[in-house]
Amino acid sequence: MAQKKSKGESGSSTIALNKAARHEYFIEDRFEAGLSLQGWEVKSLRAGRVQLKESYVIIKDGEAWLFGAHIAALNTASTHINPDPMRTRKLLLHRAELNKLIGAVERKGYTLVPLAMYWKQSRAKLEIGLAKGKQEHDKRATEKDRTGSATSNGCCAHADARSPSEVWKKTRTLIQSLTPLSYNNTRIIGRAARPAPGY
Repeated sequence: MAQKKSKGESGSSTIALNKAARHEYFIEDRFEAGLSLQGWEVKSLRAGRVQLKESYVIIKDGEAWLFGAHIAALNTASTHINPDPMRTRKLLLHRAELNKLIGAVERKGYTLVPLAMYWKQSRAKLEIGLAKGKQEHDKRATEKDRTGSATSNGCCAHADARSPSEVWKKTRTLIQSLTPLSYNNTRIIGRAARPAPGY
């Protein structure tokens, strides 16, 4: 008989995303890191009270550290602790992964960017991107591509529904709904309805 899977083993669920990172950087590689957390932080993560937007990863003393991630303490946190929402948190990586990141950052000028935080088998994980910053023209190109894809997905259908022939049909129906007297003696000029000359 197969063993029953415990909660959290069936997959991963997202806690927070750093959407700005994909706009600011070219992501060339991704790594998964564990997090060294305190008890109150785990409870806050379960409530989704984390912000990655201003966070970044640095290498110090041969270890990786998460700076600037904001984890807000719950109101029910114990009074005998003093929660620090912005504290520096150690990231847990294999030595081979750390060596690769250290080489990329120190010798090749890469930046380490937090991309997402999620649960994996009941443990909090952080996805790190090995990235290079975008220039302004790169950001504009990314924005243009995103806007173009949105237009092709939805806006064209909306434009078809509001074609000039349909607009004219609705306008003509509205004009014909007027009384015969006012309709026969009214001339449409621009957007305003004015009496015909001699009326």
